Parts: sequence; structure tokens; C-alpha cells
Amino acid sequence: MHFVKKTVKEKRDDFDNKLSSKKILRIPGAYNPLTAKIIEEIGYDGVYVSGGVMSNDLGYPDIGLTTLKEVGYRSNQIARVTNLPTIVDVDTGYNSCEETVNTFERLGLSGIHIEDQISQKRCGHLDNKELISKEEMVKKIKLSVKSRKEKNFKIIARTDANSVEGIDKMIDRAKSYQDAGADIIFPEALKDEKEFEKVRKNLDVYLLANMTEFGKTKILSYKQLEDFGYNIVIYPITTQRLAMKSVEDGLRNIFEYGHQNNIIDKMQTRKRLYELVEYEKYNSLDEKIYNFSTEGHE
Repeated sequence: MHFVKKTVKEKRDDFDNKLSSKKILRIPGAYNPLTAKIIEEIGYDGVYVSGGVMSNDLGYPDIGLTTLKEVGYRSNQIARVTNLPTIVDVDTGYNSCEETVNTFERLGLSGIHIEDQISQKRCGHLDNKELISKEEMVKKIKLSVKSRKEKNFKIIARTDANSVEGIDKMIDRAKSYQDAGADIIFPEALKDEKEFEKVRKNLDVYLLANMTEFGKTKILSYKQLEDFGYNIVIYPITTQRLAMKSVEDGLRNIFEYGHQNNIIDKMQTRKRLYELVEYEKYNSLDEKIYNFSTEGHE
């Protein structure tokens, strides 16, 4: 049970309304549900679930090894704890775009993005990617659009063509994806301001910018992207990278010194954790329904 007030439809409608504004939407990635709650509390516009993060969290590289069932289960866990719209990376659509759209729509997501790589895909910021044909991707997009039951469930088309075929052919693909019915275009691995501007000037559609770290793209501020006319900026792996660096550093410190005293100030406190998970609300509800106290339980 949880205390989220907005319905799935309300979250999708909010996403649609926010997109129609001139304000760029800032959407960090959440690698778990608790992170989604922090994202909402701080005041971001949405939550992103990265396919790379899902792979990494399972100990896999981002090469298309995760399944619809795995990503669907985790995405639902993340989306249901927040009032923010949640969008998810579904790689190349798994085995069936129709099943994929139906699954994530049923699980409460506000949108998915599908990419134009072959099924044995690679991270968008690595070399040696292979693409499916423009025509094959158009068919996937049309099927995805046709399969959705609610128009405010967004279909986002990602193209990885920039680093494979060059920016002009990437723009040509993006125009075809827009014509096929994609609500948002995600041009992956743009290099710099010049490329971001060129894409915007050639496309009349909502655009998503990826500000991932350690990749092919120069890190730009959200204000710069907003000035270029982009509608969404995602920070897909940032929270996982921050967390894993802190976890690794902390564990090495404990291993070396034999205790946690040197790193206590780097930890989230019990009080702060209980605030995020709304412990008192759940505790009060338990006492009211079951007439017992959970005091002392971890």
C-alpha cells in the first residue's frame, strides 16, 4: 500500500500539459523507488528509468540482455511511489512492440522510448552500433502508436544514427519517425551545441536531450538546452553513479579501518530515511487497522 494520490491518467495528463509549455522538463533517472521519491521531493518534472541502469543493477552490461518482465517489474515499482510521470527506456522494443506498449501502459508508466538499433544493441555512447533500416523502425513506431489505449501514453523514438550515419541522415530518420506518429524524438549522442541547434532547426516535434556523463555529448546546462528549444532533458545514470561511487568508497574505508566512524557523515540518517518512506503514516495505519505497534522493528 502507498500514499500516492494521483492516478496513472492524471500523471500522464500532467506530462502532456507540461510538454506543451515552453519550460524544459528536467527528468533524472531513478535506479530504485526511493530515488524516485527524492526526485519528486526536490521538485523535478518527472522520473526516468534507464535501460542501462536496469542492466547495470543486475550486473550486466548494456547490450540488450534484460527482458520485458525484468524492466517492467522494476519500472512499475518506481512509477507507483511517485506522483511524477515516469518514462522508461525499452531498448529496441523486446520481441513485440505491441506487447511492450501494452505492458508498460498497464503498469502505470507515462511513456516509453524505443531505439533504432538491432536487438543486440549497445549503449548509445559506445562505438560500433548497428542500426535497423529506417523503414523497419517506422513500422515499429506505427505499431507502438496503434497499440496504445490512451493517447497521453507517449511514444518516444530514439535514433542512434548520428554516430553511425552522420547527423544529416539522423535528421532524415527523425523526420520519418515523427511522420510515423512518434510524440517525442530522442536524438542520441549529439556532440555539441552546434549539433543540438541543427537538430532543433530541422525538426518540428518535441525533442529530448540526454545529458549523460562520460559519453560523446558535451554536458550543457538545462537553460542552454531550453534556449535551443529542447523540451526534455534526462540525466539517466547520474543517481546510480553517485550512489555506487559513495558505496564503493565507503566499503573500502570500512575494510581498511574496521569501522564506520570515519564515514558516518556521508550516510543518510535513519530519521531522513523514515521521512522519505513515510514511516509514521504506515506505522499509524498499522496501529489503526491491526491494533499493534511496530516500534523497535527495523
